[in-house]
Amino acid sequence: MRSKVKGNFAGREEARLHVISKSAWRQAVVGNRSLRAAIAEWHKIASAASWRNLMDVRKVYPSDDLVGPYTVFNIKGNTYRLIVKIEYRWQMIFVKHLLTHAECDRKVWTK
Repeated sequence: MRSKVKGNFAGREEARLHVISKSAWRQAVVGNRSLRAAIAEWHKIASAASWRNLMDVRKVYPSDDLVGPYTVFNIKGNTYRLIVKIEYRWQMIFVKHLLTHAECDRKVWTK
């Protein structure tokens, strides 16, 4: 059974978001301690969240972008982009890629 946390929306109990496919960032963080710390901070915040829509996400991450079905987070001072698909109704985040800003701008990942 999924654990419950006190939500920040009118005091309701909300399910925490579950982050899946963390292997997408494991290769990128090998040997990069500061990137590992930045991803760990994002994971800590996202895992404790109970986002119901993009507006909820933007209360915490106002500079995130929506690209097709994916939400793109700026990581480590906008040096990296974390590309995820958030299934709000299931409270799940599927990690697709962790790319440098330059790699993300080439949009190879969208094909």
